[in-house]
Amino acid sequence: MTARALGASIALAVMGADQLVKFAVLALASGTANAPEPLAPLIDLSLRFNRGVSFSLFAQRSEVGEAGLLAFTLAATALLALWLWRSRSALTAAGLGAIIGGALGNAVDRVLHGAVVDYLDLHAFSRHFFVFNLADAAINLGVAILILDLLFGRPPAGAAVDHRGL
Repeated sequence: MTARALGASIALAVMGADQLVKFAVLALASGTANAPEPLAPLIDLSLRFNRGVSFSLFAQRSEVGEAGLLAFTLAATALLALWLWRSRSALTAAGLGAIIGGALGNAVDRVLHGAVVDYLDLHAFSRHFFVFNLADAAINLGVAILILDLLFGRPPAGAAVDHRGL
C-alpha cells in the first residue's frame, strides 16, 4: 500500500467512525445539550454544540460566519490533502490522514448541524478542561505523529542529506 493510500484510508476511517459515534451520541441525547453522564473517572458524556473552532474560539452565530469557518476548514484540508498526495513516508501519511479525517468529520457536522458536535468532557479535581470528540482526538493524534516523524523519522529514500555538519 502506498503512503497516500494509507493516509486516505485512515482519513476515511476516522471520518466514518467520528460520524457513527456522533450519530449514536445524538440519538441517545435526543439532540439537545444535556447534563453530564459519567463514563470514566476523568471523562463524562456531555453533549455540546461548538459553533467556533478549538475551545469554542471565534464562535459564529451568523450564516456568513459559519460559512467562513467551513470554508477555512475545507481550504486547510485541501492543503493537507496536497501534502498527503506528495508524501512518501507512511508515518507522515498516517498523521495527515488522521488530521484530514478529523477535519472532514467536523466539517460534516457544520454542514448538518451548523456546529461541531462535541461530547467528551475531560475533567479532574472539579475542573472541566474542555469538551471534545473523536475527530478532535484524531487531529491531535495526527499532529503528534507528524511531530514524532519530524523529530525521529528518516528522510525519504533519495532525499539529499547535508553531511557538512550544519
